Amino acid sequence: MNRTLTLARHLPALASRKLAVRAAALAVAVAAAGVTTAAGSTMPAVTSSFSFKLVPATGITACLPKASGHATITTGSLNDTMVVTVTGMPANAGFDLFVIQQPAKPFGVSWYQTDIQANSTGTGSATVRGVFDSQTFSVSPGGTTTFAPTHQYHLGVWFNDPSVPFNLGCEPGATSPVITPFNGEQDAGIQVLNTSNFPVAAGPLSHVHR
Repeated sequence: MNRTLTLARHLPALASRKLAVRAAALAVAVAAAGVTTAAGSTMPAVTSSFSFKLVPATGITACLPKASGHATITTGSLNDTMVVTVTGMPANAGFDLFVIQQPAKPFGVSWYQTDIQANSTGTGSATVRGVFDSQTFSVSPGGTTTFAPTHQYHLGVWFNDPSVPFNLGCEPGATSPVITPFNGEQDAGIQVLNTSNFPVAAGPLSHVHR
């Protein structure tokens, strides 16, 4: 058979193979760049994290000299993950974590996040997911109360049982435990940790961006 005719017959197959090779190479390049070609897909967001300390609330070091806390916020494409750890606490005591407007009294707008349970060594940790960054805010356009958009950039941790700090001597001069609304039943104890190591108007959450 004429070599020219034979080559002509194989040209379509060769062209198809070249297209397939080019398509495969393009798919590899796209995958390496972290981009998908599915309809409506987007490039994955670059995650980042921000860590900071929680410090003892006023007067706490007198009864809990080793009380401290640590938090790490990791951003995501839609929301954030926050891990909070407390140490130097009474053994097996319970605590409540809030995102708050101001680190100390009167605290301002406050948002209940989770319980934290300390173990036998006084250490506890909790992980929560939500918006814990420069966009964290609350607003009430009306209803039982009204207030404008208000950012909450601080964290606060409260004793869940008010008798714990009272029995530890954290409330000198008090004849009965101080009751605060900072737990699910609104019968918590006093604040034990906060983020007053940051300015009132520039709490740690204001430093997190996504």
